[in-house]
Amino acid sequence: MIKIENLSYGVPTKDLYEKVSFEIKEGEHCVVIGSNGVGKSTLVNMIYHTEDYLYDGKIKKENCSRIGYMKQQPVRKEEEHLTVFEFLAENFLMKEKKMTELCEKMAEDYSDTLFLEYENLLDEMEAIDANHYESNIKKQLKLIDMEGAEQLALCLVSGGEYKLLQLIKEMLLLPDLLILDEPDAFLDFGNLNGLRKLINSYKRTLLVVTHNRYLLEHCFNKILHMEDKDLQEFEGNFAEYNQMILLHKLEKQEQSSLEQEEILRTEKMVDRMQKEASRADIASLGRALHAKQTHLERLKQRAIKPPFLEIKRPQIEFPQAELSKEQEPEVLLRAENYSLSFEEVLLKDISFEVKEGEKIALVGPNGTGKTTLMRHIYEKDHPGIWKKEHDKIQILSQNHREVLEEEHSVQQELEQWGIEKRSESEEYVKKYGFSPLVLEQKISRLSGGEKNLLQLLKISLSQANLLLLDEPTSHLDLYAQIELEKSIKEFAGAVLMVTHDFYTIVNCADYVLLVEDKGLRKMRMRTFRKMIYDQYFSKEYLELEEKKAQLEQQIMNAIKKKEFNLGRKLWEQLEEIREKMKKCEG
Repeated sequence: MIKIENLSYGVPTKDLYEKVSFEIKEGEHCVVIGSNGVGKSTLVNMIYHTEDYLYDGKIKKENCSRIGYMKQQPVRKEEEHLTVFEFLAENFLMKEKKMTELCEKMAEDYSDTLFLEYENLLDEMEAIDANHYESNIKKQLKLIDMEGAEQLALCLVSGGEYKLLQLIKEMLLLPDLLILDEPDAFLDFGNLNGLRKLINSYKRTLLVVTHNRYLLEHCFNKILHMEDKDLQEFEGNFAEYNQMILLHKLEKQEQSSLEQEEILRTEKMVDRMQKEASRADIASLGRALHAKQTHLERLKQRAIKPPFLEIKRPQIEFPQAELSKEQEPEVLLRAENYSLSFEEVLLKDISFEVKEGEKIALVGPNGTGKTTLMRHIYEKDHPGIWKKEHDKIQILSQNHREVLEEEHSVQQELEQWGIEKRSESEEYVKKYGFSPLVLEQKISRLSGGEKNLLQLLKISLSQANLLLLDEPTSHLDLYAQIELEKSIKEFAGAVLMVTHDFYTIVNCADYVLLVEDKGLRKMRMRTFRKMIYDQYFSKEYLELEEKKAQLEQQIMNAIKKKEFNLGRKLWEQLEEIREKMKKCEG
């Protein structure tokens, strides 16, 4: 359906692709992954708006007359006055209206032109199954747990629900190819599960950009991995791809170890031959020496590791927090009888406190006031919130404009944060995975993940002992998410984070504050984890997933220790675990 041949393309600050080739077949559910800033969103946009780009190579689209496209941040507009049904049925109702108008015109004054227009419209309606759109809408709403919501005013649905409704609206038109750019951004776990169901129920071709580990584990049958101007295709799901990466790392390290042994042997042989050659002028010895030196150079060249095995990760560093010398951890933040309301009450008389060293996840459905609570804490403008005097707080906002000046260059922004020397700026941006060329780039031109990394860089320059992180993993690539989680765990200060990412919560948080019935319920991690798995998975799946994570870590440890036989045995066990997980999934 889509065939890319030797595609090369770049932006002013860097080349994105260099002779990249791949294809997407009809019916495949394909996901694009890779580090922040490698051009994933640009690639899918090029496929959709090919005529807007100047590039080398070929982009071929066959049997692909209708392409649907949902951007990262769908914006609500004038359709707010509609009901859910009117919003979803809008395209069908417009075609029905046009059909009625055509019939009326033909009844008054028939013409071949009108009849041709009528036939074309009939073909269009047949292509999108217009005869069954009402029942199709009901089926899709049931899939995302919004059964019976047809007459609900669109303005009353949450942001996450609206995003799913917009996806349903695109799916109902049955495009040959549907492109989704980070459709999971800011979705709570319930809506994320609805998104999973929608993706898995769609029978046509999908091309999706996502970093979400839950979707990656439970959707998609083809991986396009982009790194360092190159692209790797993999036929299979994400878990199988990870297994193959581990196996390749094991094989590569084993091969590298053998090569290094051979290099050492060859170097010793070359050294002996050089000494012999210096004592005796023998032509055959000179030729043999030259051949061995050439062989040695080839061995060294062959030992280079491919970009997909050794991916550079950002070095996320949080400040060295100053802790009190008291035996009991000091309270840094307290909310007492805090309430929040707009047109309706969102939070009522909630109370909690944050102590030194605590890592707390604030979790709840979309639209329950979590982000506004974080803003009130940061801006110190609410009577229900107390903070320790002279406390140092930093925030990571999901609205980048609250923290970053979009019209500044990256260098200008760093200068405002106290880094004036160009050489220092280059060192800092390199740590966070950027090229030094990014310093001249406007912040508005960065990807969402790159803006989050820049906010994390700003936090690292502060002396904060309390961090407020609002959806910190949104738009971050997989590798940056893992590094962020490690930094949160190692941070000596306190962290209060709003996140819907289940993996981040279980990997970092000490406990959860769950928004429930306009109040807060404090939950131990064990209880929270069980609640999520009881709703979406079986107990057996949970146990298998934990075993899988342990095996993956054991394989990485075996690779580091060069225990290759052990690594292979562990990899075989990992394969068995994955097969059992597949059976649990369905």
